[in-house]
Amino acid sequence: MNTKKQNYTLPIIMMFALFFMIAFVTGLQNPMGIIIKNQFDTSNLLSQLGNAATFIAYAFMGIPAGLLLKRIGYKKTALAAICVGFTGVGVIYISGLMGNFGIYLAGAFISGFSMCMLNTVVNPMLNTLGGGGNKGNQLIQLGGALNSIGATIVPVLLGALMGNAAQAQISDAAPALILAMGIFVLTFLVLFFVNIPEPHIAQKSNTPETSDTHSPLSFRHFTLGAIAVFIYVGVEVSIPNITNLFMTTDLAIDTATAGTVVGTYWFLMLIGRLIGASIGSKISGKTMLTFTTSIALILVLLAIFCPMSMVNMPVFKSDISIGMADVPLNVLFLILCGLCTSVMWGSIFNLAVEGLGKYTATASGIFMVMVCGGGILPLIQGAVADNGGFLSSFWVIFVGIAYILWYALFGSKNINKNIVTN
Repeated sequence: MNTKKQNYTLPIIMMFALFFMIAFVTGLQNPMGIIIKNQFDTSNLLSQLGNAATFIAYAFMGIPAGLLLKRIGYKKTALAAICVGFTGVGVIYISGLMGNFGIYLAGAFISGFSMCMLNTVVNPMLNTLGGGGNKGNQLIQLGGALNSIGATIVPVLLGALMGNAAQAQISDAAPALILAMGIFVLTFLVLFFVNIPEPHIAQKSNTPETSDTHSPLSFRHFTLGAIAVFIYVGVEVSIPNITNLFMTTDLAIDTATAGTVVGTYWFLMLIGRLIGASIGSKISGKTMLTFTTSIALILVLLAIFCPMSMVNMPVFKSDISIGMADVPLNVLFLILCGLCTSVMWGSIFNLAVEGLGKYTATASGIFMVMVCGGGILPLIQGAVADNGGFLSSFWVIFVGIAYILWYALFGSKNINKNIVTN
């Protein structure tokens, strides 16, 4: 019997790269909104269509991606997702060469399919490569940190590539798109030639399946939690997207500076996640969610009502250093929301799946579908901004966060304990 333990260092590194790519490719649609608005002279609503296309793809692919993972395993699912991601980014690159809005939207939608597939596979795959337990959890936390770094870098990088917002073109993003395609190719080649464990491929069974009259949606607290996730992802994405448009459109802040400001929002999310991870074993998800949503509501109100006085705020720069940027106090309050949104996903998930037992796996697939809120809420806020101004549009965010606070306080209670879950 061969007891030699296989070394998974290389595939683990590739999974880290994919964690980075999920945030990088998804985050492309933030600064791309500025390019679309200026290159095609669109409204704020239409400028968010690329972001919407990426996230709405989750609604179509969330459950199929989970089924695909069970049927063909980690490796084949990851390889398929990488191919789809390369294609999506490639189509966006071609849209820059042709200057075509429709082709760009198609590329964003294809990219969304890939990001959904990758999100489904990277977390359990890293856990398995780490052997589960504390080591597996540690690898997932490191992957999450790299995800935040990718989200931090992309607006800074594209902001620098764009130059003058009024003259920005999709083709300006070509270096970032080529970099993304290169990482996809490298990751595909490494994973293709490396063997990895596949413990969760669905096994054929001769025993007939028993029907179940219940599902995760039979639980009130899960259903309300799924709505909370839909709203949360929308809030998380909409704040930096609309703030970026606000700075480059109404405030005439150059794209490079605006990129560092928005990058700082994602950097604060990284800090918030590290803090949340360090205190998560001592503070309940309900307490954490109640506290962060309360603070976020205050910050949004301050952003809406405070005077447009300028402040000098620290920002995360493209050379991985901290600089300073002059922005209105309103913008500073919105960027600080990153500290609050950082831990909301984990807290909502924790509360929503409490007591679900055997329904938890299906619940995770439904959660992935609800990620499409990241595309829909920015569209709604963009439409409000077109008609009522940028700062007034943040009432959309206020209402969304208020619902999440209500969920933490009241909606998260499991009132369906009579359902058998084992």
